[in-house]
Amino acid sequence: MGRVSPVYVLRLGHRRERDKRITSHLGLTARAFGADNFVLSGEEDPNVIETIESVSERFGGDFESIYEKRPMRWLRNFVEKDAGYGTPGVAIHLTMYGLPWKETIPNIPRDRPIAVVVGGAKVPGEVFGICQYNISIGNQPHSEVAALAVFLQSWNPDGADASNFTGGITVVPMESGKQILSSEESSNLS
Repeated sequence: MGRVSPVYVLRLGHRRERDKRITSHLGLTARAFGADNFVLSGEEDPNVIETIESVSERFGGDFESIYEKRPMRWLRNFVEKDAGYGTPGVAIHLTMYGLPWKETIPNIPRDRPIAVVVGGAKVPGEVFGICQYNISIGNQPHSEVAALAVFLQSWNPDGADASNFTGGITVVPMESGKQILSSEESSNLS
């Protein structure tokens, strides 16, 4: 069940003042759990992109964040024409109204790029039609960050593996206390 193709996370309907923390957390969760790209839509917010890029630079990993002014056009193009690799992709909408994730994820093709759509305040109804999969991580209201983390962990169990990230800062796993190494200290341990 290994992941083969790139994973995009599309954040719909970002509101600068109201959503800045939650949207930043979505981007950081996407990065930490193995996604390759974060696509921000709604109100343009360079601070969100800068936060995600700063973490990527310091902690490592290949991760790109962009702003998309026309997310519905981007999503339609992704699934109908070209997901950036000369082939159409697969879109998965995380919604509490969708089908159960444990039953649905195994049916999602892994040979094409995927876009995981995470809604904001109001998700346009057309998202349900554009996306080939509308899945729920439970049918109760909860955090979209939690839904994204559960989906990505299920999609790619090795996504959050520390070996995927080689940056200037390395966190050393410990039972208690904390240890953070710079890239120079990390390379001396190898």
